[in-house]
Amino acid sequence: MKKKLLSFVVLVLSSYFVFAQTGHLMQGVGAFNMSMGGASTGQPLDINGALQWNPAAISVFNKKILSVDVGLLSASPTVYSTVPTPDGNMMSGSTEDTKGVSPLPSIAMVWGSEESKNTFGVSVFGVSGFGIDFPESTDNPITLPQNMGGFGHLESNYMLLQVGLTYAYQISEKFSVGIEPTFNYSSLMVKPNPLASPSQTKGYPNSETASAIGFGGQVGVFYDSGKGFKLGVSYKTQQFLGDLEFENRYLDGSSAPTNNFKMNFPAILSVGAGYSAEKFDFAIDYRRVFYESTDGFTEKGWSQTGSVLGFGWTDMNIVSAGLQLKLINKLPLRLGYTYSSNPIVSELAMYSVEAPAVIENAFQFGVGFEINDKLTLNGTYHYGSSNGKTSGALLNPMMASPSNPYGAIPSSKAEFDMATNMIMFGLNYTFSK
Repeated sequence: MKKKLLSFVVLVLSSYFVFAQTGHLMQGVGAFNMSMGGASTGQPLDINGALQWNPAAISVFNKKILSVDVGLLSASPTVYSTVPTPDGNMMSGSTEDTKGVSPLPSIAMVWGSEESKNTFGVSVFGVSGFGIDFPESTDNPITLPQNMGGFGHLESNYMLLQVGLTYAYQISEKFSVGIEPTFNYSSLMVKPNPLASPSQTKGYPNSETASAIGFGGQVGVFYDSGKGFKLGVSYKTQQFLGDLEFENRYLDGSSAPTNNFKMNFPAILSVGAGYSAEKFDFAIDYRRVFYESTDGFTEKGWSQTGSVLGFGWTDMNIVSAGLQLKLINKLPLRLGYTYSSNPIVSELAMYSVEAPAVIENAFQFGVGFEINDKLTLNGTYHYGSSNGKTSGALLNPMMASPSNPYGAIPSSKAEFDMATNMIMFGLNYTFSK
């Protein structure tokens, strides 16, 4: 009986890994904005940052500008686990991800004119995406072969693509307002699928890729004093997506019941300030990410059939800061830093046990090269760290009770950490009249 319970626990906790980064919010969009730590709400230095964080801020661009960027992100998450064994000892181990590099594309365009108070923009941004690939091993309870009570190979892929149509109106020389309806496409593949009810004999099934479309919006205001100081505030609504409809199949190849799950993208409040002088530009932003009121994250715990109801994340606080130094003609240098709080509470850590998306400290360095009046190339390097491990007990729905609602297993532990590296390049082209 104890051996079966251990096998079931390992199977359950292994099934959560693939959702580690569903809540991951990229701190910047495009090479320029990323190099400034994502700070742009009150300091619109490039069109990507303005379109992503404050639609009113695109009013500062009075020409037709095209931006195309692509990044290559490498993440190195590691999951650690400890479980009691039937003989009274403890089994501990760790597993590293072997997924490799993931692309992060973005494309944006703004239409502005010195003679008009109206500015328009369009953007296609990959605002969230991940994939993991954990090999089977005998060193970690999570990735033990199935005949040893583990689950074996774990795999996932997730993407959220967002299209924005932006309009800004310049009320006066100092004030602008903006609005942006957004349209979203998401896709998710998980192996195994913890959102489906498990079979008592076959465990959790694997899922085929499921997709959903949805919509949202963003509004903002922007103030430019004309003396270097600037302010901005924006609110991006929750992105309301349709249900992900999973076609499932057990590991032996037999069909499993389908299941639906709704996972929206959280609302974001951004407040930012900036100051510009002849030789430098400074920007700082604060964001509040509202996971607690987002479908898929509000709910927590187990269903009566052993499936996951939701991830129980708390709201996240983010502070971004960036500095652009214009000391070398046509070769600006940029430094950025981003701090993010951890939305995962320890009692629910296992639901996000492989949640390496929680990057507490991120550092960026970037450079621009102004080839001519029309063409500018940008590049940046990013390094992020979770700054230690997120930790909690292993959870088992079979052990849940009124006094132990999540089924915490005594003397057990699940921990995870992650580091990220990314390079990103971008091209900005300004069209002639």
